[in-house]
Amino acid sequence: MLNDWAAVVLAAGKGTRMRSHYPKVLHPVAGKPMLLHILDAVVEAQLSRSMVIVGHEGGAVRAAVGEGIEYAEQQEALGTGHAVLQARDLLLGGPPHVLVLYGDTPLVRADTLKRAIEHHLSTGAMVTIATCQREDARGLGRVLRSEYGSVLAVIEEAEASEEQLAIPETNEGIYCFETQWLLDRIKVLRAHRNGEYYLTDMVGAATAEGHLVETIAVQDSTETMGINDRLQLAQAEGVMRQRVRERLMLSGVTLLDPPSTFIDADVEIGQDTVVHPHTTIGGKTSVGRDCQIGPGSMLRDSQVGDGCRIVASMVEESTIEQGVTIGPFSHLRPGSYIEAEVHLGNYVEVKNSRIGGRTQVGHFSYIGDAILGKDVNIGAGTITCNYDGVEKHSTHIGDGAFIGSDTMLVAPVTVGAGASTGAGSVVTKDVPPNKLAVGMPARTVPQHVKKRTNETAE
Repeated sequence: MLNDWAAVVLAAGKGTRMRSHYPKVLHPVAGKPMLLHILDAVVEAQLSRSMVIVGHEGGAVRAAVGEGIEYAEQQEALGTGHAVLQARDLLLGGPPHVLVLYGDTPLVRADTLKRAIEHHLSTGAMVTIATCQREDARGLGRVLRSEYGSVLAVIEEAEASEEQLAIPETNEGIYCFETQWLLDRIKVLRAHRNGEYYLTDMVGAATAEGHLVETIAVQDSTETMGINDRLQLAQAEGVMRQRVRERLMLSGVTLLDPPSTFIDADVEIGQDTVVHPHTTIGGKTSVGRDCQIGPGSMLRDSQVGDGCRIVASMVEESTIEQGVTIGPFSHLRPGSYIEAEVHLGNYVEVKNSRIGGRTQVGHFSYIGDAILGKDVNIGAGTITCNYDGVEKHSTHIGDGAFIGSDTMLVAPVTVGAGASTGAGSVVTKDVPPNKLAVGMPARTVPQHVKKRTNETAE
Protein backbone atom coordinates (compact mmCIF):
# COMPACT_ATOMS: atom_id res chain seq x y z
CA MET A 1 0.00 0.00 0.00
CA LEU A 2 1.07 3.58 -0.70
CA ASN A 3 0.61 4.75 2.88
CA ASP A 4 1.93 8.20 2.09
CA TRP A 5 -0.74 8.87 -0.55
CA ALA A 6 -4.42 9.80 -0.41
CA ALA A 7 -6.83 10.05 -3.34
CA VAL A 8 -9.48 12.75 -3.60
CA VAL A 9 -12.19 12.13 -6.20
CA LEU A 10 -14.40 15.05 -7.21
CA ALA A 11 -17.97 13.79 -7.54
CA ALA A 12 -20.13 16.77 -6.58
CA GLY A 13 -21.17 17.92 -10.06
CA LYS A 14 -24.80 17.99 -11.09
CA GLY A 15 -24.17 16.98 -14.70
CA THR A 16 -26.78 19.25 -16.28
CA ARG A 17 -25.95 18.13 -19.82
CA MET A 18 -26.86 14.54 -18.95
CA ARG A 19 -30.52 15.69 -18.82
CA SER A 20 -31.13 13.41 -15.86
CA HIS A 21 -32.39 13.55 -12.29
CA TYR A 22 -29.62 11.10 -11.32
CA PRO A 23 -26.15 12.33 -10.27
CA LYS A 24 -23.83 12.22 -13.25
CA VAL A 25 -21.24 10.03 -11.51
CA LEU A 26 -23.85 7.32 -10.87
CA HIS A 27 -24.67 6.75 -14.53
CA PRO A 28 -23.47 3.23 -15.32
CA VAL A 29 -20.65 2.26 -17.64
CA ALA A 30 -20.45 -1.49 -18.37
CA GLY A 31 -22.84 -2.27 -15.57
CA LYS A 32 -21.68 -0.09 -12.67
CA PRO A 33 -21.59 3.62 -11.82
CA MET A 34 -18.75 5.49 -13.45
CA LEU A 35 -17.54 6.70 -10.04
CA LEU A 36 -16.96 3.11 -8.94
CA HIS A 37 -14.65 2.55 -11.92
CA ILE A 38 -12.50 5.45 -10.68
CA LEU A 39 -12.43 4.11 -7.14
CA ASP A 40 -11.56 0.63 -8.41
CA ALA A 41 -8.55 2.12 -10.20
CA VAL A 42 -7.51 3.87 -6.98
CA VAL A 43 -7.75 0.59 -5.06
CA GLU A 44 -5.74 -1.22 -7.73
CA ALA A 45 -3.11 1.51 -7.56
CA GLN A 46 -2.90 0.70 -3.81
CA LEU A 47 -3.39 4.17 -2.35
CA SER A 48 -4.03 3.91 1.37
CA ARG A 49 -6.94 6.38 1.65
CA SER A 50 -9.76 7.40 -0.67
CA MET A 51 -11.95 10.47 -0.29
CA VAL A 52 -14.97 11.45 -2.33
CA ILE A 53 -16.31 15.01 -2.56
CA VAL A 54 -20.09 14.83 -2.86
CA GLY A 55 -22.63 17.52 -3.58
CA HIS A 56 -25.70 17.13 -5.79
CA GLU A 57 -27.66 14.10 -4.54
CA GLY A 58 -24.82 13.35 -2.15
CA GLY A 59 -26.89 10.82 -0.23
CA ALA A 60 -27.42 8.73 -3.35
CA VAL A 61 -23.70 8.87 -4.13
CA ARG A 62 -22.80 7.75 -0.61
CA ALA A 63 -25.31 4.90 -0.79
CA ALA A 64 -23.89 3.69 -4.11
CA VAL A 65 -20.25 3.85 -3.00
CA GLY A 66 -20.79 2.49 0.49
CA GLU A 67 -18.43 2.26 3.43
CA GLY A 68 -14.65 2.25 3.47
CA ILE A 69 -14.52 5.68 1.82
CA GLU A 70 -14.17 9.08 3.47
CA TYR A 71 -16.60 11.80 2.38
CA ALA A 72 -16.66 15.57 2.32
CA GLU A 73 -19.51 17.72 1.07
CA GLN A 74 -19.42 20.65 -1.35
CA GLN A 75 -22.65 22.46 -0.60
CA GLU A 76 -22.21 25.07 -3.33
CA ALA A 77 -21.00 24.29 -6.84
CA LEU A 78 -18.10 26.75 -6.88
CA GLY A 79 -15.63 24.86 -9.02
CA THR A 80 -12.96 22.18 -8.75
CA GLY A 81 -10.67 24.19 -6.50
CA HIS A 82 -13.46 24.82 -4.04
CA ALA A 83 -14.33 21.10 -4.17
CA VAL A 84 -10.81 20.07 -3.13
CA LEU A 85 -10.90 22.67 -0.36
CA GLN A 86 -13.75 20.70 1.24
CA ALA A 87 -11.31 17.82 1.85
CA ARG A 88 -8.95 20.04 3.83
CA ASP A 89 -9.97 18.73 7.25
CA LEU A 90 -9.60 15.14 6.07
CA LEU A 91 -6.16 15.77 4.61
CA LEU A 92 -4.66 17.78 7.46
CA GLY A 93 -2.05 15.70 9.24
CA GLY A 94 -2.55 12.88 6.75
CA PRO A 95 -0.43 11.47 3.90
CA PRO A 96 2.17 13.87 2.50
CA HIS A 97 1.03 13.34 -1.10
CA VAL A 98 -2.42 13.58 -2.64
CA LEU A 99 -3.81 12.38 -5.97
CA VAL A 100 -6.83 14.31 -7.27
CA LEU A 101 -9.15 12.82 -9.89
CA TYR A 102 -12.44 13.69 -11.55
CA GLY A 103 -15.35 11.34 -10.87
CA ASP A 104 -16.63 11.44 -14.46
CA THR A 105 -13.57 9.79 -16.07
CA PRO A 106 -14.40 6.07 -15.73
CA LEU A 107 -11.85 4.82 -18.26
CA VAL A 108 -8.74 5.84 -16.29
CA ARG A 109 -6.45 2.86 -15.71
CA ALA A 110 -4.63 2.06 -12.49
CA ASP A 111 -1.36 1.80 -14.43
CA THR A 112 -1.68 5.45 -15.44
CA LEU A 113 -2.22 6.49 -11.83
CA LYS A 114 0.82 4.50 -10.76
CA ARG A 115 2.88 6.08 -13.51
CA ALA A 116 1.86 9.58 -12.42
CA ILE A 117 2.74 8.81 -8.80
CA GLU A 118 6.10 7.26 -9.67
CA HIS A 119 7.04 10.19 -11.92
CA HIS A 120 5.98 12.71 -9.26
CA LEU A 121 8.15 11.04 -6.63
CA SER A 122 11.16 10.42 -8.85
CA THR A 123 11.34 14.03 -10.07
CA GLY A 124 10.62 15.69 -6.74
CA ALA A 125 7.93 17.83 -8.34
CA MET A 126 5.51 19.95 -6.34
CA VAL A 127 2.78 19.32 -8.90
CA THR A 128 2.44 16.63 -11.57
CA ILE A 129 -0.40 16.54 -14.09
CA ALA A 130 -1.41 14.18 -16.88
CA THR A 131 -1.59 15.67 -20.36
CA CYS A 132 -2.53 14.47 -23.83
CA GLN A 133 -1.97 15.61 -27.40
CA ARG A 134 -5.44 15.79 -28.93
CA GLU A 135 -6.64 16.51 -32.44
CA ASP A 136 -9.92 17.73 -30.97
CA ALA A 137 -9.30 19.59 -27.72
CA ARG A 138 -12.70 21.23 -27.41
CA GLY A 139 -13.93 21.74 -23.87
CA LEU A 140 -10.55 21.06 -22.23
CA GLY A 141 -7.97 23.23 -20.54
CA ARG A 142 -4.75 23.88 -22.49
CA VAL A 143 -1.24 23.38 -21.09
CA LEU A 144 0.93 26.47 -21.48
CA ARG A 145 4.66 25.90 -21.72
CA SER A 146 7.68 28.16 -21.90
CA GLU A 147 9.97 28.28 -24.91
CA TYR A 148 12.14 25.77 -23.06
CA GLY A 149 9.28 23.32 -22.61
CA SER A 150 8.62 23.78 -18.90
CA VAL A 151 5.02 24.02 -17.74
CA LEU A 152 3.81 27.54 -16.97
CA ALA A 153 0.09 27.11 -16.35
CA VAL A 154 -3.16 25.51 -17.41
CA ILE A 155 -5.78 27.79 -18.90
CA GLU A 156 -9.41 26.81 -19.23
CA GLU A 157 -10.97 27.00 -22.67
CA ALA A 158 -13.44 29.74 -21.77
CA GLU A 159 -10.58 32.09 -20.88
CA ALA A 160 -8.10 31.08 -23.59
CA SER A 161 -7.03 33.29 -26.49
CA GLU A 162 -7.28 32.12 -30.10
CA GLU A 163 -3.58 31.31 -30.05
CA GLN A 164 -3.94 29.29 -26.85
CA LEU A 165 -6.96 27.44 -28.23
CA ALA A 166 -4.73 26.14 -31.02
CA ILE A 167 -2.53 24.32 -28.50
CA PRO A 168 -3.14 20.55 -28.82
CA GLU A 169 -1.80 19.61 -25.36
CA THR A 170 -4.64 19.35 -22.85
CA ASN A 171 -5.03 18.87 -19.12
CA GLU A 172 -6.46 15.38 -18.45
CA GLY A 173 -7.67 15.75 -14.88
CA ILE A 174 -5.08 13.66 -13.01
CA TYR A 175 -3.12 15.69 -10.45
CA CYS A 176 -0.38 14.82 -7.96
CA PHE A 177 0.32 17.38 -5.23
CA GLU A 178 2.42 17.77 -2.12
CA THR A 179 -0.43 17.83 0.40
CA GLN A 180 0.62 20.61 2.76
CA TRP A 181 1.56 22.94 -0.09
CA LEU A 182 -1.81 22.32 -1.74
CA LEU A 183 -3.75 22.99 1.47
CA ASP A 184 -1.85 26.22 2.12
CA ARG A 185 -2.42 27.58 -1.38
CA ILE A 186 -5.93 26.38 -2.20
CA LYS A 187 -7.51 28.31 0.67
CA VAL A 188 -6.37 31.61 -0.91
CA LEU A 189 -7.52 30.84 -4.45
CA ARG A 190 -9.25 33.70 -6.26
CA ALA A 191 -12.57 33.25 -8.00
CA HIS A 192 -12.85 33.66 -11.76
CA ARG A 193 -15.43 35.78 -13.53
CA ASN A 194 -18.00 33.00 -13.29
CA GLY A 195 -17.58 32.81 -9.52
CA GLU A 196 -15.75 29.48 -9.59
CA TYR A 197 -12.39 28.48 -8.12
CA TYR A 198 -10.24 26.38 -10.48
CA LEU A 199 -7.98 23.60 -9.28
CA THR A 200 -5.90 24.16 -12.41
CA ASP A 201 -4.73 27.49 -10.97
CA MET A 202 -2.51 25.44 -8.65
CA VAL A 203 -0.25 24.73 -11.64
CA GLY A 204 0.41 28.42 -12.27
CA ALA A 205 0.81 29.03 -8.52
CA ALA A 206 3.53 26.38 -8.26
CA THR A 207 5.37 27.77 -11.27
CA ALA A 208 5.18 31.34 -9.94
CA GLU A 209 6.81 30.17 -6.71
CA GLY A 210 9.60 28.48 -8.63
CA HIS A 211 8.51 24.94 -7.90
CA LEU A 212 8.88 22.12 -10.38
CA VAL A 213 5.74 21.15 -12.29
CA GLU A 214 5.96 17.86 -14.17
CA THR A 215 3.72 16.07 -16.66
CA ILE A 216 3.08 12.52 -17.79
CA ALA A 217 1.72 11.86 -21.26
CA VAL A 218 -1.47 9.88 -21.77
CA GLN A 219 -1.17 8.16 -25.15
CA ASP A 220 -4.75 6.91 -25.45
CA SER A 221 -7.01 9.95 -25.42
CA THR A 222 -10.10 7.85 -24.64
CA GLU A 223 -8.65 6.82 -21.27
CA THR A 224 -9.11 10.25 -19.72
CA MET A 225 -12.22 11.40 -21.55
CA GLY A 226 -14.75 13.08 -19.30
CA ILE A 227 -18.44 12.19 -19.50
CA ASN A 228 -20.64 15.25 -19.87
CA ASP A 229 -23.59 14.01 -21.94
CA ARG A 230 -25.23 10.83 -23.18
CA LEU A 231 -23.17 10.78 -26.37
CA GLN A 232 -19.93 10.63 -24.40
CA LEU A 233 -21.49 8.09 -22.05
CA ALA A 234 -22.17 5.81 -25.02
CA GLN A 235 -18.59 6.26 -26.24
CA ALA A 236 -17.20 5.31 -22.83
CA GLU A 237 -19.54 2.32 -22.71
CA GLY A 238 -18.15 1.05 -26.01
CA VAL A 239 -14.54 1.44 -24.88
CA MET A 240 -15.10 -0.25 -21.54
CA ARG A 241 -17.02 -3.19 -23.00
CA GLN A 242 -14.28 -3.77 -25.55
CA ARG A 243 -11.73 -3.86 -22.72
CA VAL A 244 -13.86 -6.48 -20.95
CA ARG A 245 -14.17 -8.60 -24.08
CA GLU A 246 -10.43 -8.46 -24.70
CA ARG A 247 -9.66 -9.41 -21.09
CA LEU A 248 -11.92 -12.44 -21.28
CA MET A 249 -10.70 -13.65 -24.65
CA LEU A 250 -7.07 -13.37 -23.53
CA SER A 251 -7.95 -15.42 -20.44
CA GLY A 252 -9.30 -18.32 -22.51
CA VAL A 253 -12.95 -17.48 -23.17
CA THR A 254 -14.36 -17.79 -26.71
CA LEU A 255 -16.65 -14.99 -27.89
CA LEU A 256 -17.99 -16.10 -31.26
CA ASP A 257 -19.11 -12.60 -32.24
CA PRO A 258 -17.57 -10.04 -29.86
CA PRO A 259 -19.48 -6.97 -31.14
CA SER A 260 -22.85 -8.60 -30.40
CA THR A 261 -21.77 -9.80 -26.95
CA PHE A 262 -22.37 -7.46 -24.00
CA ILE A 263 -20.53 -8.31 -20.78
CA ASP A 264 -20.30 -6.09 -17.70
CA ALA A 265 -17.03 -5.10 -16.07
CA ASP A 266 -17.38 -7.28 -12.96
CA VAL A 267 -18.31 -10.50 -14.79
CA GLU A 268 -15.95 -13.48 -14.48
CA ILE A 269 -15.97 -16.39 -16.97
CA GLY A 270 -13.91 -19.57 -16.85
CA GLN A 271 -11.64 -21.02 -19.49
CA ASP A 272 -13.04 -22.77 -22.55
CA THR A 273 -16.50 -21.36 -22.06
CA VAL A 274 -18.10 -20.25 -25.33
CA VAL A 275 -20.35 -17.19 -25.37
CA HIS A 276 -22.59 -17.16 -28.42
CA PRO A 277 -23.88 -14.06 -30.27
CA HIS A 278 -26.55 -11.72 -28.91
CA THR A 279 -25.83 -12.64 -25.30
CA THR A 280 -25.76 -10.23 -22.35
CA ILE A 281 -24.01 -11.11 -19.08
CA GLY A 282 -24.34 -8.45 -16.42
CA GLY A 283 -23.84 -7.46 -12.81
CA LYS A 284 -21.67 -9.64 -10.59
CA THR A 285 -22.18 -12.83 -12.58
CA SER A 286 -19.66 -15.66 -12.58
CA VAL A 287 -19.67 -18.44 -15.17
CA GLY A 288 -17.55 -21.56 -14.80
CA ARG A 289 -15.42 -23.49 -17.25
CA ASP A 290 -16.56 -25.36 -20.37
CA CYS A 291 -19.98 -23.73 -20.56
CA GLN A 292 -22.05 -22.81 -23.60
CA ILE A 293 -23.92 -19.53 -23.05
CA GLY A 294 -26.36 -18.34 -25.71
CA PRO A 295 -27.14 -17.47 -28.35
CA GLY A 296 -29.63 -14.92 -27.15
CA SER A 297 -29.21 -15.49 -23.40
CA MET A 298 -29.31 -12.91 -20.59
CA LEU A 299 -27.60 -13.53 -17.24
CA ARG A 300 -27.57 -11.05 -14.35
CA ASP A 301 -26.07 -11.29 -10.84
CA SER A 302 -25.95 -15.09 -11.02
CA GLN A 303 -23.47 -17.91 -10.46
CA VAL A 304 -23.15 -20.66 -13.05
CA GLY A 305 -21.08 -23.80 -12.46
CA ASP A 306 -18.83 -25.69 -14.87
CA GLY A 307 -20.16 -27.48 -17.93
CA CYS A 308 -23.53 -25.75 -18.15
CA ARG A 309 -25.52 -24.91 -21.27
CA ILE A 310 -27.94 -21.97 -21.29
CA VAL A 311 -29.64 -21.35 -24.63
CA ALA A 312 -31.83 -18.32 -25.40
CA SER A 313 -32.89 -17.98 -21.78
CA MET A 314 -32.88 -15.43 -18.94
CA VAL A 315 -31.24 -16.04 -15.55
CA GLU A 316 -31.60 -13.46 -12.76
CA GLU A 317 -30.05 -13.54 -9.28
CA SER A 318 -29.87 -17.32 -9.28
CA THR A 319 -27.35 -20.08 -8.62
CA ILE A 320 -26.76 -22.94 -11.04
CA GLU A 321 -24.52 -25.86 -10.17
CA GLN A 322 -22.42 -27.84 -12.67
CA GLY A 323 -23.74 -29.75 -15.66
CA VAL A 324 -27.10 -28.00 -15.90
CA THR A 325 -28.89 -27.44 -19.22
CA ILE A 326 -31.44 -24.67 -19.62
CA GLY A 327 -33.57 -23.58 -22.55
CA PRO A 328 -34.36 -22.48 -25.03
CA PHE A 329 -36.80 -19.79 -23.85
CA SER A 330 -36.70 -20.46 -20.12
CA HIS A 331 -36.59 -17.95 -17.28
CA LEU A 332 -34.94 -18.27 -13.87
CA ARG A 333 -36.25 -15.50 -11.66
CA PRO A 334 -34.52 -14.26 -8.49
CA GLY A 335 -33.94 -16.74 -5.70
CA SER A 336 -33.68 -19.88 -7.84
CA TYR A 337 -31.13 -22.56 -6.96
CA ILE A 338 -30.55 -25.30 -9.52
CA GLU A 339 -28.54 -28.31 -8.40
CA ALA A 340 -26.17 -30.35 -10.55
CA GLU A 341 -27.25 -32.04 -13.80
CA VAL A 342 -30.76 -30.63 -13.79
CA HIS A 343 -32.46 -30.25 -17.16
CA LEU A 344 -34.84 -27.31 -17.69
CA GLY A 345 -36.21 -27.42 -21.22
CA ASN A 346 -38.09 -24.87 -23.27
CA TYR A 347 -40.58 -22.44 -21.72
CA VAL A 348 -39.84 -23.29 -18.09
CA GLU A 349 -40.15 -20.57 -15.46
CA VAL A 350 -38.57 -21.01 -12.03
CA LYS A 351 -38.98 -18.49 -9.22
CA ASN A 352 -37.56 -18.59 -5.69
CA SER A 353 -37.23 -22.37 -5.80
CA ARG A 354 -34.64 -25.08 -5.28
CA ILE A 355 -34.52 -27.91 -7.80
CA GLY A 356 -32.67 -31.06 -6.77
CA GLY A 357 -29.96 -32.81 -8.73
CA ARG A 358 -30.83 -34.65 -11.97
CA THR A 359 -34.43 -33.45 -11.86
CA GLN A 360 -36.04 -32.82 -15.25
CA VAL A 361 -38.55 -30.11 -16.08
CA GLY A 362 -38.90 -30.65 -19.80
CA HIS A 363 -41.23 -27.92 -21.02
CA PHE A 364 -44.08 -25.50 -20.44
CA SER A 365 -44.01 -25.46 -16.65
CA TYR A 366 -43.99 -22.99 -13.78
CA ILE A 367 -42.13 -23.80 -10.57
CA GLY A 368 -42.58 -21.08 -7.95
CA ASP A 369 -41.80 -21.04 -4.21
CA ALA A 370 -41.06 -24.75 -4.38
CA ILE A 371 -38.50 -27.29 -3.22
CA LEU A 372 -38.00 -30.23 -5.55
CA GLY A 373 -35.96 -33.24 -4.55
CA LYS A 374 -33.50 -35.18 -6.65
CA ASP A 375 -34.44 -37.28 -9.70
CA VAL A 376 -37.90 -35.75 -9.99
CA ASN A 377 -39.70 -35.78 -13.34
CA ILE A 378 -41.99 -32.83 -14.02
CA GLY A 379 -44.38 -33.43 -16.92
CA ALA A 380 -45.28 -30.79 -19.49
CA GLY A 381 -47.70 -28.12 -18.35
CA THR A 382 -47.12 -28.56 -14.59
CA ILE A 383 -47.89 -25.51 -12.48
CA THR A 384 -47.26 -24.82 -8.83
CA CYS A 385 -50.24 -22.66 -7.84
CA ASN A 386 -48.34 -20.71 -5.19
CA TYR A 387 -50.53 -17.60 -4.81
CA ASP A 388 -53.99 -17.61 -3.26
CA GLY A 389 -54.68 -13.96 -3.99
CA VAL A 390 -53.30 -12.81 -0.63
CA GLU A 391 -50.20 -14.82 0.24
CA LYS A 392 -47.58 -17.01 -1.40
CA HIS A 393 -47.37 -20.68 -0.35
CA SER A 394 -44.74 -23.37 -0.91
CA THR A 395 -44.76 -26.72 -2.70
CA HIS A 396 -42.52 -29.64 -1.69
CA ILE A 397 -41.86 -32.57 -4.00
CA GLY A 398 -39.81 -35.49 -2.69
CA ASP A 399 -36.97 -37.41 -4.33
CA GLY A 400 -37.90 -39.58 -7.29
CA ALA A 401 -41.46 -38.27 -7.62
CA PHE A 402 -43.20 -38.33 -11.02
CA ILE A 403 -45.53 -35.43 -11.79
CA GLY A 404 -47.85 -36.12 -14.73
CA SER A 405 -48.50 -33.64 -17.52
CA ASP A 406 -50.86 -30.73 -16.80
CA THR A 407 -50.77 -31.29 -13.04
CA MET A 408 -51.86 -28.32 -10.89
CA LEU A 409 -50.16 -28.36 -7.47
CA VAL A 410 -52.23 -26.06 -5.24
CA ALA A 411 -49.90 -24.86 -2.47
CA PRO A 412 -49.30 -25.37 0.32
CA VAL A 413 -48.91 -29.00 -0.66
CA THR A 414 -46.40 -31.85 -0.41
CA VAL A 415 -45.85 -34.72 -2.80
CA GLY A 416 -43.89 -37.44 -1.06
CA ALA A 417 -40.79 -39.24 -2.29
CA GLY A 418 -41.52 -41.73 -5.06
CA ALA A 419 -45.13 -40.54 -5.42
CA SER A 420 -46.86 -39.87 -8.74
CA THR A 421 -49.70 -37.76 -10.09
CA GLY A 422 -51.82 -38.60 -13.09
CA ALA A 423 -52.07 -36.34 -16.10
CA GLY A 424 -54.45 -33.43 -15.52
CA SER A 425 -54.59 -33.87 -11.75
CA VAL A 426 -55.41 -30.94 -9.45
CA VAL A 427 -53.55 -31.73 -6.24
CA THR A 428 -54.98 -29.88 -3.23
CA LYS A 429 -53.91 -32.31 -0.48
CA ASP A 430 -50.61 -33.92 0.36
CA VAL A 431 -49.72 -37.09 -1.54
CA PRO A 432 -48.00 -39.70 0.67
CA PRO A 433 -44.70 -41.24 -0.43
CA ASN A 434 -44.92 -43.90 -3.14
CA LYS A 435 -48.63 -43.22 -3.77
CA LEU A 436 -50.51 -42.22 -6.93
CA ALA A 437 -52.92 -39.25 -6.95
CA VAL A 438 -55.30 -38.72 -9.88
CA GLY A 439 -58.34 -36.64 -10.73
CA MET A 440 -59.77 -33.22 -9.96
CA PRO A 441 -59.45 -32.77 -7.07
CA ALA A 442 -56.83 -35.50 -6.92
CA ARG A 443 -57.40 -38.57 -4.77
CA THR A 444 -54.91 -41.22 -3.80
CA VAL A 445 -55.53 -44.59 -5.47
CA PRO A 446 -53.73 -47.94 -5.48
CA GLN A 447 -50.72 -47.55 -7.71
CA HIS A 448 -50.15 -50.10 -10.46
CA VAL A 449 -46.52 -50.46 -11.40
CA LYS A 450 -45.48 -52.54 -14.35
CA LYS A 451 -42.62 -54.77 -13.34
CA ARG A 452 -39.72 -54.96 -15.70
CA THR A 453 -38.57 -58.40 -16.67
CA ASN A 454 -35.67 -59.79 -18.60
CA GLU A 455 -37.58 -62.91 -19.62
CA THR A 456 -38.18 -63.49 -23.33
CA ALA A 457 -41.78 -64.11 -24.32
CA GLU A 458 -42.39 -67.58 -25.77
